[in-house]
This record gives sequence, structure tokens and C-alpha cells, in this order.
Amino acid sequence: MTPKKNRRTKIVATVGPASESADDLARLMRAGVDVFRLNFSHGTAHNHAKVASRIRKQAAIAGKHVGILADLQGPKIRVSNFRQGSIQLENGDRFRLDLTMGEDDGDKNGVGLNYAELCTSVFRGDTLLLDDGRIRLRVDDIEAAAVDCTVIVGGILSSRKGINRMGGGLAAPALTSKDIADIDSLTEVRPDFVAVSFVSNAEDIFQTRELLKQHDLKPAIIAKIERAEVVADEATLNGILAASFGIMVARGDLGVEVGDAELIGIQKDLISRARKMDRVVITATQMMESMISSSMPTRAEVFDVANAVLDGTDAVMLSAETAVGKYPVEVVAAMSDAAMGAERHPVARKSQHRLNKQFANAQEAIAMSAIYAANHYGNVRGIACLTESGTTPLLMSRLRSGLPIFALSHHSETLQRLSMCRGVIPLFFDASAFDQEDVEARAIEFLKDGGYLSSEDSILLTKGAVMGRPGSTNIMKILPVS
Repeated sequence: MTPKKNRRTKIVATVGPASESADDLARLMRAGVDVFRLNFSHGTAHNHAKVASRIRKQAAIAGKHVGILADLQGPKIRVSNFRQGSIQLENGDRFRLDLTMGEDDGDKNGVGLNYAELCTSVFRGDTLLLDDGRIRLRVDDIEAAAVDCTVIVGGILSSRKGINRMGGGLAAPALTSKDIADIDSLTEVRPDFVAVSFVSNAEDIFQTRELLKQHDLKPAIIAKIERAEVVADEATLNGILAASFGIMVARGDLGVEVGDAELIGIQKDLISRARKMDRVVITATQMMESMISSSMPTRAEVFDVANAVLDGTDAVMLSAETAVGKYPVEVVAAMSDAAMGAERHPVARKSQHRLNKQFANAQEAIAMSAIYAANHYGNVRGIACLTESGTTPLLMSRLRSGLPIFALSHHSETLQRLSMCRGVIPLFFDASAFDQEDVEARAIEFLKDGGYLSSEDSILLTKGAVMGRPGSTNIMKILPVS
């Protein structure tokens, strides 16, 4: 039997009206979704809990470990409402951002907004970006409670659209009162991952973790990188990475603040930095946006996905494409095809990671040595990690390899968390059910029966001398499958 071909890059899909039924979720899993994102900018906590329950039920039916990511809304700075719902702004028009204006009183002359610090955060000559940069205003005059602007790029501006400053600098606390209330509601959802929006520093991550602990929740925390000032400060960025399980390259607001030309290099640096610090990284926003209304991606979108894969991203994420798009299953299949196409390139299978660095402990030494050995011994068809905490397969996933990493554990929390890690296939395997001298043979038999290995292969296996103790991995073996 030919072993299964496994996509290494994980796919995160946002759930919405186009994808929240049990049948929709099952189809998306079959198409290749590894993690479902619940967007707390929309919907109620109760509805998210119902969707999470459906996801778990369908994953159990499919026999897969599929992660759930709760994405907190964060302090998105927005204009208030227009009386008619929207206005048309022309180049050269005068427009006023007025903190004293009523919530629903916006018109062609001005609008209110939800950011009290506006007048102390901008300066004459600044460029303000509305609706993801589609509308641009030049700051002319600043008063105590209003900012007068000139429209330099016009268009239709609708109620509740976001506002940024070119170069960054409009910053509010990462956790709003809504976010804190949503964290309180997560006891119903019990997500595997929580994404924190508009992170400013490591303290935002620590605060989120403490709030979650109050509800006996310990999900992996993903820091969304969206602020220009964060990517401009290496110490701040490294602090955020060190505090988090991983990061999301949130290209929407980040791209608005730094500009698309700068974003290209920033994305590559963030992916590289995350991998060097043993953190996961998700590349997100508009990856296959044309498929909201088209059944086929553009060639540029396929290349965008492939580029992130070749750079080493753990996961690529779909937003509106699966939440409200017409072709949610097709877009997942197209993204999967693009990722697998890129993974066949030799660049995606070779690693120079840590070749000249010392290892911190035996677990890290085994993890790095296993990948090196597997990459240089052609008969090895995969790596089996008997793992408690998931740290060894996570470390292995930081190195490029064309080989699957089978994470074998009886801890559901560990397996769910590994659903985000590049190249890792989380599988339920209870080593404690067997005599210690039989575990290796049973693990090989389990993988062979699952269609992952064939009789002529070899498997590289890692484990701890003392089974059942987290962080004790210190043994590596190359074993025949037959």
C-alpha cells in the first residue's frame, strides 16, 4: 500500500454564515481544514459555542484532531454611523472627525468616532487611512475635540469603517471591555487557541493568559501583529513572540499602516523570526479573496499562498472566503493544492536551522538530530514522536523537511494544539496501554494500519526513557516498519 501524501502547511478557515452548519463543517474538514477560526468581531458567544460543539462532533466523526481558534475583536478604531448609511467623498473635499458629534449624525461634512485620544495622537500633515486605506485624509488642523482634514483619495465611506494612521501610532489597549467579556464566555467554547488583536507588547499576552486562567482555561495564545510601531521595534516584537505560542501576520491593518511595499519584507521577517524562536506563525488576510465570488483563484493568489509556504509559515488563513463566500469548499481545496505544490519544491525540504548553535537540553538535541537524520537517510518515511506535552514535535516542525512528523499522544489538549504546527500529524495513541518493551512495535503497527507507512519503509522514533513524563525525550531510534 502506498503511504498517504500529507500536506505540511496547515489551513485555518473562518466560520460564518456560509460554513457554520454541521454539513458545511464536515465538507470543509474533508477538503483540508486543520483549524477553524471563530471571529468574535461578529456573532454572539452563545452562537460561537454552538459552532464549536458542531466542529468537535464532526471532527470526532472524521477521526481527526481539528483545532478551534477564538479570535478576539480588539480595539479597532472606527468612525461612527452616517445618517444615510454612507457618504461619497471627492478628492479635495473638507471632512471633519468630530468627537462631539452624535453616534448616528455623520454626513458629508464630518463624522464622530470612538477614539477619544485622536486629537493628541495626530499631527498636521499626517495621512489618515479609512476603510483599509481605500479613503485617505490629510490632517490640516487639530482642535481640542476635532480634526479637520482634506480628502486626498475619495470614495464611498460607510458607517463603522476602521481608521488608521499611516506609519501607525493610533493605539488603544489591546483588550477592550468587549474582549474581557468574550474571554469570560470562552468557558462554553473552550478553544484550543485564542488570538489577541492589536497587540502592543508582551504585557497584553500576560494579561490575556491571566484572564483565561481565572476560568481554568489554558489555550495557546496567538499574538496578531497589526501595528507598525510593533514591527519597528525589535525588542518589543521579540518580547511578544517570547510570551506567545505564536503570531499571526495580520496583513490587513498592518499593510494599511506600513504600506504594501514594506509589508512584503515584513512578512518574510516575521515568519523567519517566529521559526527561529520556536513559535508558530499564521499568514492571514486576503490570500484568496477573489474566491469570495469566483470558483477559481487568480494566479497571483496561488503564488501568494505558495510564497508564504516556501518561507516556512505554519498555516495560511482564510477569512471572508469561507465565512461568507460562495465557494468555501472550493477555496480550501485550491489553497491545499497551492500549498502542496509549493511543498514539492526543494527549498521547502531543506533546512539550515540552528546548524551552528548549541542545544539547550536533551529534548531539543533529539528533536533537531531526528530531522537532520531523517533528511539524510533516504529510507526514512516519517518521524514518530511519543509525546506528552507536544514540545518535541513542535521543535521538529521548525526545521524544513518533506517528511511527516507523527505526534503520538493520549493527551487531547496536546494533540489539538499541534493541529497548528507545520508538518505535524496529531494522532491519538495511548502508549501507557502497552508494556514498555512493546510500545515501539505497537506504534509502528498503528501507523502502518493507518496507511501512513508501508512494509519496506523505515521510521525514525523518539521517546523518553521514562514514559509519561513531559520534557523527558532523550532517545532516538531508526526502526524498520516490517
